[in-house]
Amino acid sequence: MTDAAVPETVSALPKEELAKLTDLLIEKLKSVYDPEIPVDIYELGLIYKVDVSDEKDIAIDMTLTAPGCPVAGEMPGWVKDAIMEIPGLKSCTVDLVFEPPWDASRMSDEAKLQLNMF
Repeated sequence: MTDAAVPETVSALPKEELAKLTDLLIEKLKSVYDPEIPVDIYELGLIYKVDVSDEKDIAIDMTLTAPGCPVAGEMPGWVKDAIMEIPGLKSCTVDLVFEPPWDASRMSDEAKLQLNMF
C-alpha cells in the first residue's frame, strides 16, 4: 500500500510579499495593548492564528487573558482597526476563541521580562 501524495498549498502571493506582509501584521498586532496589562497582545500570546488569503483577506483567531475581560467586546475591533491600517488589505475578521484557554506559558520572554515574571 502506498501513501497518496499530499499536494502542497501554493500561495498566489510572492514569498517576499508574504514575508513583508507578515512583518507588517506583527507590527500592527504589537500596537494593540491589553488595557489591564502593560504588554501588547502579540507578546502576551493572545493571537492564536492569522490566515492570509491570496486576495489579502486576513482572518485572526485571538483570545483574552480571561473570558470575563471587561474589553472583550471592544478588543477584536481594536485589532481589526490596527490591521486595516496596512495598505492593500481587502478585509479583516477577528474571532474570539477560548480553546485552548490562555495561560501565562503563552507569553513571550519579552512579555515575562516586562512583567517581572522570571
